[in-house]
Amino acid sequence: MNEYRPGKFQYLPLVIKNLMIINALVWLVQVTLLGKYDYDLSRLFALHYWGSDLFRPHQFITHLFMHDPKHFTHLLFNMFTLWMFGATLENLWGPKRFLIFYLVCGIGAALCHMGVLTYENVNLTRYAHNFLTDPTYSNFALLDSKYDLGNGTVSLEGLKNALGDNPDPGTIDMAKLYVTEYVNYYRSVATLGASGAVYGILFAFGFLFPNTYMYIYFMFPVKAKYIVGFMIVAELWSGIQNSAGDNVAHFAHLGGALFAYLLLRGWTKNRSDFY
Repeated sequence: MNEYRPGKFQYLPLVIKNLMIINALVWLVQVTLLGKYDYDLSRLFALHYWGSDLFRPHQFITHLFMHDPKHFTHLLFNMFTLWMFGATLENLWGPKRFLIFYLVCGIGAALCHMGVLTYENVNLTRYAHNFLTDPTYSNFALLDSKYDLGNGTVSLEGLKNALGDNPDPGTIDMAKLYVTEYVNYYRSVATLGASGAVYGILFAFGFLFPNTYMYIYFMFPVKAKYIVGFMIVAELWSGIQNSAGDNVAHFAHLGGALFAYLLLRGWTKNRSDFY
């Protein structure tokens, strides 16, 4: 039976060690700037929708080295997963090929996510335009059902009810202002984190070592291909569901796995030794 258990921390390969150090240092800078100067570094370096005033081309790369400064677990989970699965890959490929793979998966994930952002923002603009030109209850309710104008935390039932009961001009103006501000907010939402590249690493491990056993909670042996397959299906389901308040870029994760597959198909087309 083939088995995989994580090695000791001192066996960190060169690229993974440096990626972990860079990500940790950037996170500390983010926390410091946000705490001391109330400046969010993600405005400059996180990935933004190309239609936003905050978008810059370099963000396709720089967003990979940033994580949520308010949640250390975001950084911790990504770096632990990068080490746990990536160490084997870097030892197999060497540092140069591993770094190329990591960056291609990360940029590919960002490209896929940008496609999703474009689709969502174009539809949002269309629904918002319908309401702004015809500010009725039905148009507002449709927009809210599609995009959760309250972001999963604010109830807009009062405003919707006011629009449905012979609304006065003040109520209509308030609803129009709310929708306009929401469109501007949605257009400038930041995406940050190494998750897209990490999902590429996860997929590569499952692709190259499909029959290697991993231990769930260090107790239950499960083959890598089943764990990775489950995670891919779960991401696809979550992305399709698009639940209110879900701020995870599921299609970016899937994009990282997709670009990993495309690279691996070229690199391993003559290989038959899958463990």
